[in-house]
Amino acid sequence: MRTMIVFLAAMLAVAAPVPAAAQAPAPSARADCPPVPVAAVPLPASRAALRAEGPLTVVAFGSSSTEGAGASTPGHAYPARLEALLRAALPGRAVRVLNRGIGGQDVGEMLARLDADVLPEHPDLVVWQAGANAALRGMDPQAFRDTLAEGIARLRASGTDVVLMDSQLAPVVLSRPLYPQLAAALRDVAAARSVPVFSRAELMRAWEAAGTSPMDMLHADGLHHNDRGYACLAEALAASIVGGLRAPAPVVATGR
Repeated sequence: MRTMIVFLAAMLAVAAPVPAAAQAPAPSARADCPPVPVAAVPLPASRAALRAEGPLTVVAFGSSSTEGAGASTPGHAYPARLEALLRAALPGRAVRVLNRGIGGQDVGEMLARLDADVLPEHPDLVVWQAGANAALRGMDPQAFRDTLAEGIARLRASGTDVVLMDSQLAPVVLSRPLYPQLAAALRDVAAARSVPVFSRAELMRAWEAAGTSPMDMLHADGLHHNDRGYACLAEALAASIVGGLRAPAPVVATGR
């Protein structure tokens, strides 16, 4: 764990900006997290909050993968792990990562609870995980695209940074006929709205290229992450966020 803390703290301490094309290796707090490249995401609202020496509030918004289905305890879900990593990287700063995931919800149900579950927290950053339940339910890709775009517009209007998180490479999701179209729809909305994508699909492919099968990161249900998967997801996401807090960065949609 100390290696992870030192790495993230060093990323923030360096004064020079991250070059636009640079990629930093995701740190490993655990020996079994494959070292993979991650790209910094642009976070102007979050950087402004830190410049003003205010607290950093992150809302993890989504469905069961955010809530933590498949994890052995709530503390093993990715939002809890992300909070610990960001606190370690930002010593002396108040950091909150709020878990606003509800299992089984699609983008329409998430959109319906923005006003109750997300906006009242005045987040600096919202990480919105979406797409898996749309594939499982056979949601119309155009409806998915329109609903996602509306949610992004409302979040942006509140002044928060937004990062989209796509679906995991799980057999249950990949087997659904509309999955490719829905994955493309998420990327298209992100590109049209200049919203970065933290791509779990690309992350899991990178894990595989590094010698770790995607199945090693999934629960026995073949859908959700296990504790290892959530831990390694949080590490990569933390590195991406910390990179974005250091300096402005271009939009990087890694799901293409």
